[in-house]
Amino acid sequence: MEPGNSTHISKFLLLGFSEEPKLQPLIFGLILSMYLITVFGNLLIILAASSDSHLHSPMYFFLCNLSFVDICFTSTTIPKMLWNIQTQNKVITYKGCITQIYFYIHFAGLDIFLLTVMAYDRFVAICDPLHYMLIMNPQLCGLLVLVSWVMCAMYSLLHSLMVLQLSFCIDLEIPHFFCEIKQVVQLACSDTFLNNMVMHFGAGLLGGSTLAGILYSYSKIISSICRNSSTQGKHKAFSTCVSHLSVVSLFYCTSLGVYLSPFATHSSQSSATAAVMYTVVTPMLNPFIYSLRNKDIRRALKGFSGMETFAKGAFVLRLKKCTG
Repeated sequence: MEPGNSTHISKFLLLGFSEEPKLQPLIFGLILSMYLITVFGNLLIILAASSDSHLHSPMYFFLCNLSFVDICFTSTTIPKMLWNIQTQNKVITYKGCITQIYFYIHFAGLDIFLLTVMAYDRFVAICDPLHYMLIMNPQLCGLLVLVSWVMCAMYSLLHSLMVLQLSFCIDLEIPHFFCEIKQVVQLACSDTFLNNMVMHFGAGLLGGSTLAGILYSYSKIISSICRNSSTQGKHKAFSTCVSHLSVVSLFYCTSLGVYLSPFATHSSQSSATAAVMYTVVTPMLNPFIYSLRNKDIRRALKGFSGMETFAKGAFVLRLKKCTG
């Protein structure tokens, strides 16, 4: 095949999960349901934490940011996939593909950074509780989130600019439901050694360093909990970490499972199906994990629903007075 300059490429084809027409309504309904649960679930976490003054603490500040990033993360890929299924059109423009690559990498990196920052927050809260509010002051919390956004923006921009330099062949079919950078690079006719090197080095550095930070934080947390002679103190300290540890385990296990699984490596369709685990399932389960394992969040959600019921009742009463 003759290579073409990437500036002349106008579109790619996203093959998705399956080309079987009978399966398309089922896939559409399932993914749409998961997407709506993800968006509304994470929005509820943000609204509950924002409306309850007891939850105006560093831990819930980071949780709100994580919920917002999860909404953005799923919204980067899922709406386009649903649109393609509904219209039976697999086309994504070249600019749209590069944009999707940028935001996908950006929000995936933010997820990782925020989970690491949250591990550090739990480390300070349990290992140095007397100085917790002094150390995790609003300025530091804001700075940690800002640095995470800037670093991820630069990292995703690097990958996007490198893809822009590639020349592509005539075959522009991506065996995935979104523009996954690895699949896009494989379609290139020009030399992709530098792209692959940066991809693997960046993923190893980003994933390895953040995972090491999380593991170090939890090793110190476990050590601190074991030194606590009070059973009640141990239980309280452990309960504050269970939700975060569950989310970290879910995110890393699904991500590593996708990229290390022999099925995902040899079958592009299997890779696309497995990618749903960390692009949709993990962000969807996060609100459930935090609401089920966290008494403060459950109380805030009950309070928020109570306020909503009261507001509806007041509105109906006022409407009756006006009509009466």
